[in-house]
Amino acid sequence: MNFYSLKTGCRLAHCLSSGGMKNKMKKLLPLFAAIPLVLIAAAPLRETQPLTTKQEVELREEICSNFFVPQPLPPVDMKTYRTFVPAPGVKAEAFSYVTQAGMRVPAILYLPDPLPATKIPAFVVVNGHAGDKYSWYSYYTGILFARGGAAVLTYDQIGEGERNINRKSATREHDTIGGGSVIARHLAGLMICDAMQAVSCLCQRPEVDANRIAMGGYSMGSFVVSLTGAVDTRVHACVLCGGGDLDGPGGYWDKSKPMCQGLPYQSLDFLGDRPAVIYALHAARGPTLAFNGLGDTVVAIPTHGEDFFKDMQTRTAELHGSTNGVFDYGFAGTDCGHRPYWLTRPVVEWLQRQIAFSNWTEDKIKAMPQIKISDWTATHPAIFVKSFMKPLTEGGTLALDVNVPGYTHDELNMMTTEQWDHEKTNYILETWLARVQNPE
Repeated sequence: MNFYSLKTGCRLAHCLSSGGMKNKMKKLLPLFAAIPLVLIAAAPLRETQPLTTKQEVELREEICSNFFVPQPLPPVDMKTYRTFVPAPGVKAEAFSYVTQAGMRVPAILYLPDPLPATKIPAFVVVNGHAGDKYSWYSYYTGILFARGGAAVLTYDQIGEGERNINRKSATREHDTIGGGSVIARHLAGLMICDAMQAVSCLCQRPEVDANRIAMGGYSMGSFVVSLTGAVDTRVHACVLCGGGDLDGPGGYWDKSKPMCQGLPYQSLDFLGDRPAVIYALHAARGPTLAFNGLGDTVVAIPTHGEDFFKDMQTRTAELHGSTNGVFDYGFAGTDCGHRPYWLTRPVVEWLQRQIAFSNWTEDKIKAMPQIKISDWTATHPAIFVKSFMKPLTEGGTLALDVNVPGYTHDELNMMTTEQWDHEKTNYILETWLARVQNPE
């Protein structure tokens, strides 16, 4: 597998002031006239004018309002159910916390054992479709990064795991709810709030350095993190894998899964150049890396390659007013597809530069062995979607190898069956849907 170097910075251009862009803006003016005044005030004032700090604040508030994200966020009210030792040198806590609409999120926090003498960085795993805290890459990340000296928080997406009425994984239940744009915006807001509240939990942990919290999103999770990283300034670094290639009207993301991606992304049309605005807000917050396989047809990377990301960098820099802080990007080869690349050496090295794993150095990361995940799953119990465990996709992931053990599904339950039967209405999709459809 050949990895290309990460690309940083960009070449400034005046594409936004070109005649073609002006003509497009003229066509859009009737649409802007119908937008409430508050949205116009939050958007960039002129085509080439960088966002002011005030506009950045307004845009974050507007995005949160669009997705019904509570402002301010509710108290997390963490409730611990059990502690356990998932692997030598690692301890874990299974707990829940509060999210949108008073719902609760089941989670596991992986910690190094013993803890380093100083505060440690943290990493939040935001899963893709069919993913939850049971997914192989979630707990693999937990063990790998905890041994590196970081806290790792994994949680169940709505409709999966202990947020599923049958306590099952890989159901894709949220895709089936229907209900149109408003419910879709609520759903995206729930996913954003889940991630933001995970950060809130980490900020309250005495062992965690609140200035060194990173967040990784895979596939659908990359979309969630692209939005969360735009609005939550507490997140220091974001990694987007199997995504991050946000495009324009009628593109891949507008046409993708309607409830959790397509309709929510369309609802951000008031931003204008959605990718540039979103990533300008990222640049104002902190570092971001989009890393993808050139063979990833799931999220259209073959048509969203080097030139696509360069152009997006240029437009982002125009709005940010500088190339400083504009997202980085990188690619694995054409034989590499849809994968959680933060487990691979190039992305871990990038993370090391951003959050400084307490037990690792860059030299130590360079010297670590690697293992192909299909080989690992062949000898370890693991929870994965069979169709993803192919050489081009997750099965071909070349992960750093620290002898991560495997787990059966129930070994990663947050609570006992009796507890879950008693409390499941606080977690499941059906309850959430009833609350947002009938808020009173």
